[in-house]
Amino acid sequence: MVALGDSLTAGYGLAEGEGFVPQLQAWLDAQGTPAKVVNAGVSGDTSAGGLSRLDWSLTPETDALIVTLGGNDMLRGLDPAMTRANLDQILSKAGERGLKVLLIGLPGPANFGPDWKKQFDAIFPDLAAKHGVLLEPSFLAGLGAADPAAVQALMQADHIHPNAEGVKRIVAQIGPRVQELLAE
Repeated sequence: MVALGDSLTAGYGLAEGEGFVPQLQAWLDAQGTPAKVVNAGVSGDTSAGGLSRLDWSLTPETDALIVTLGGNDMLRGLDPAMTRANLDQILSKAGERGLKVLLIGLPGPANFGPDWKKQFDAIFPDLAAKHGVLLEPSFLAGLGAADPAAVQALMQADHIHPNAEGVKRIVAQIGPRVQELLAE
């Protein structure tokens, strides 16, 4: 299983073994779920970057794909139509290879205006439905949102990337969806 993503996937700012992919691998191992997760996360990558490296990220051994892209598109305020088109192509290429996919979204911020947010927020559920892939609406859902102060305790100093404990909670949220992906 290849995890194609950005810094959230790559494990930016974390010690070896503390990032999303190693913690997901450990979680799957602890659950007795046989799988090998390959980290194809690149810090700073946009959906366009992920699309450009998709073909060489997917080896013949790849059976499934986790897509966690769009965060840097969002941070840069890129046109949501571009993000949608890039993710659409990634999902199309995965479908052509017969791969099962888990698409993991992020909620758009309000600072680019309500129209931009509405367009960005629609990308992930729309594409999941179009391509018949599994959807996890928010990579950060495992952090919780009810208590903003508690969420900050789970973030690195940049307030963008989760710390090791934050990643642990993210994996606890996303892990069952990954098991569902593998069951397909």
